[in-house]
Amino acid sequence: MASPAPTPAAPRLLKALIVSSVGVAASHLVLSDTLYLSLAAQASATLGSGPGYSSGQAFTSALVNTFLLMPLVLWIGMRITGERKVGPMVLVGVVGWVIAVGNGIDAIDDRPGAILPLESLALVVTALASLIRRTRARS
Repeated sequence: MASPAPTPAAPRLLKALIVSSVGVAASHLVLSDTLYLSLAAQASATLGSGPGYSSGQAFTSALVNTFLLMPLVLWIGMRITGERKVGPMVLVGVVGWVIAVGNGIDAIDDRPGAILPLESLALVVTALASLIRRTRARS
């Protein structure tokens, strides 16, 4: 059997942009919502009635959950769209997301509803989308 013809670069780039955007949005939502729990725990502890978990636990949970969600969304999304060998995209996505969160966590840790700097989010999406195009063009 002959192998199927490779997908042209434009549809692959569009798929990567969409999946990367969904990954960043989902990870950011989990991060901001869980950080809100951290703020609620701090406020409850200040008022004298704790919710049963510490703000440190909620903060750690926010980071762990968002760092686990990003590779999962990227892997599943790209596999659903029919792409193979998405390991480099997942690896770069996790590293990029960790860097973006590390640089912007102070902006969203103190205010509910705040978002990470848009430049960081756009950089992660653009890097991921361009990576899928380059890795496929070599093979």
